[in-house]
Amino acid sequence: MQGMGQVQPWFMLSPDCLARFGRICVTGGAGFVGRHLVRALVGLNHPVRVLDIAPTCAEVPDGATYLQVDLRDRVATLAAIEGADLVFHLAGNANGTRSVTDPWFDFESNAVATFNVAEACASSEARLVYLSSACVYGIPRATPMDENHPTEPFLPYGASKLAGEHVIRALVGAWRLSAVIGRSFVVYGPGENPRTAGGEVSQFLRWHLNELPIPVAGDIDAKTRDFVHVHDLVAALLLLAAGTEDGEVVNIGSGAETSMRQLADVVGQATGYPAELAADPRVLDDSYRLVADISRLRALGFQPCYPLSAGVTALAAELGPRPELPTVAAAAFRREQLVPAEV
Repeated sequence: MQGMGQVQPWFMLSPDCLARFGRICVTGGAGFVGRHLVRALVGLNHPVRVLDIAPTCAEVPDGATYLQVDLRDRVATLAAIEGADLVFHLAGNANGTRSVTDPWFDFESNAVATFNVAEACASSEARLVYLSSACVYGIPRATPMDENHPTEPFLPYGASKLAGEHVIRALVGAWRLSAVIGRSFVVYGPGENPRTAGGEVSQFLRWHLNELPIPVAGDIDAKTRDFVHVHDLVAALLLLAAGTEDGEVVNIGSGAETSMRQLADVVGQATGYPAELAADPRVLDDSYRLVADISRLRALGFQPCYPLSAGVTALAAELGPRPELPTVAAAAFRREQLVPAEV
């Protein structure tokens, strides 16, 4: 494989893979995944309309336009998407802890906004690619899990993302909406905001590069994850837009399983000095194996380009010494973990 800075998986796609789509919108285009997707689309010579709730975005590349819009507003959403041929819907709340502290905000941001986007796509006869989450599965019953695994989310976040899926699939049947759903596993890569990003890869690196022990909740051996690089995620989204049947659900991951202890070892190898874990085994709610079966995605031609070791090494080099420490609150799965019990 070439150096990480040289390989962009979407450049392996045919330049005309999305040729049938003239006007493309990306909701949440100012966010972590959105910025990478917008750059990829512009790199493939597609004009893009970026839709985001942020007032401005300093990173909109040439070839893209920016529009501030609150997708919880049905009328504003219909107007923003009018005339689009293809919509990538990435916007919404991605913080599981906030879904516990403020479930109505989470439901509005994910379920209600997704309904509005889906209705707007149906009205404009636009194809919709919805970025959902592996959190819709709940506690895994099998590893790896395929798309037929039961969906029993135990967080409000997982429930709101699943509600969005149900809305989309219902409109596929009732209104002939053209749509596909991608369920992402744990995404990492350059450009994550330490104030909002809760994924372990970025957090582990930021603690370690400050020469501090890495706090981790749960069983460091039993808790395993499927980490997918953001560039591979973008390539998968483009494949879903180009070549999947309406209503289909597709896992987006690497297909590789990594425990928290193994991730710490990878971080240590990438930086040249051992990573120290400060494990807190008191909360074991998410000490399970969350790994994707990506057979359906591979059938579309997907091949992960970024093994975890290469991705972590490149991210460590980008962050450099003493990066900003993560400030995202530790994951909470129940209200009593947030509010101290009364004495």
